[in-house]
Amino acid sequence: MVFLEVEMQGNVVVHPDQLDSKGLLLRKGIILRLLEDIACRKASQEHGYYIAVTALNSVAEGRVQELTGDVVFPVSFNCITLKPSKGEILLGTVDKVLRHGIFLKSGPIENIFLSEKKMEDYKFVMSEEPKFINDRQQSRMENGSRVRFKVLGIKWMEWDRGFQMLATLTGDFLGPI
Repeated sequence: MVFLEVEMQGNVVVHPDQLDSKGLLLRKGIILRLLEDIACRKASQEHGYYIAVTALNSVAEGRVQELTGDVVFPVSFNCITLKPSKGEILLGTVDKVLRHGIFLKSGPIENIFLSEKKMEDYKFVMSEEPKFINDRQQSRMENGSRVRFKVLGIKWMEWDRGFQMLATLTGDFLGPI
């Protein structure tokens, strides 16, 4: 995955009880609110997943909202993001095993599907714990297994504010670790 540091602009709403004439509590309130807002946003199609705010570059003069008394501050800040791309080799953890494939998680990405058709030489075995087994290499993929895979395709899902990915094991050194 590609880590990027991007400069972003936004508005931060600060409640009146977090305001302080010294400015120190105000800056702390703005940073805390900014971190909460970024955590709620989760990701964007343009930048990928928001990982961390690294710097608060500037805070413009606030505007008081008449009905609530909250103060809106336009801010500029730097943020580290993580954006997946097609063709990358990633590590994931098996989250769910189904007859038609496996769902993986890798970092903040929770919707990665590895189809049985993209797992050559692996066969589905229904037992107490469903799994895919490769008899020749004596390897298996079951819940909790770590898997190295290649990203086959990526799709942005606006309603979920995240990416869905298709994976493959076609290639050298791919599969369970």
